[in-house]
Amino acid sequence: MDSGFYAACAGLRAQTQALEVIANSVANLNTAGYRGQQPMFRSLLAGAGGQLANPLNQAINDFGVLEGTRTDLSAGNLERTGNALDLAIEGNGFFAFQSQGQTLYTRNGNFQISRKGQLTTAAGDLVLGEQGEAITMPTGEISISPDGTISSAGAVAGKIKVVEFIAGATPLPAGNSSYSAAANAVRPSLSSNVRQGMLESSNVNSVKAVVDMIAVQRHAEMLERAMSVFESNLDHIAANDLPKV
Repeated sequence: MDSGFYAACAGLRAQTQALEVIANSVANLNTAGYRGQQPMFRSLLAGAGGQLANPLNQAINDFGVLEGTRTDLSAGNLERTGNALDLAIEGNGFFAFQSQGQTLYTRNGNFQISRKGQLTTAAGDLVLGEQGEAITMPTGEISISPDGTISSAGAVAGKIKVVEFIAGATPLPAGNSSYSAAANAVRPSLSSNVRQGMLESSNVNSVKAVVDMIAVQRHAEMLERAMSVFESNLDHIAANDLPKV
């Protein structure tokens, strides 16, 4: 009886965590460059060694827990804005920027020019050039070519760094549509093109996300009802059976 209660409790906790992950994706439906997060579950066998050799005991004590999340790296739609500092990427590339001494990566190309004349993210972090340097923007009309080269009136001012994650690398969400990864997990992207005057939308499918959220919520409610049943039975045993022992 207690094993069933623990299994329902573990399942409810996992579903609650999954609901938070899905809700976060729904909340970022309109965030430029956002990559959806998908919950991943794993099996946790309570007990160790040969204590659970009985198949029934194994089934009862096999709990589902949330192992983590997986970043969906599929592309979103490119939407034209007409703003010269709005940049999108066609391909697998990511922009690199510096935040609190750490290099992070993003598909959100909603950039701006700081008071010092440097290219920054909307949060004010420095967008990195090809050699990892800050980019000083030229005055006048700005043109940015598909390879990330920045120019004005024919004079080249710099080149935006565009990288991609190597096969098997797992970028970790770092907030604000940005991701972190080990230095050896990224490489220059040779097959990506920068599109000026455009932004990439979130890649979250709104219909699927809402359906998933409803399904997880119903599963959590079912487990909550199961816990209530187990708790009532345990109370009954404690009140009526234990005094007879």
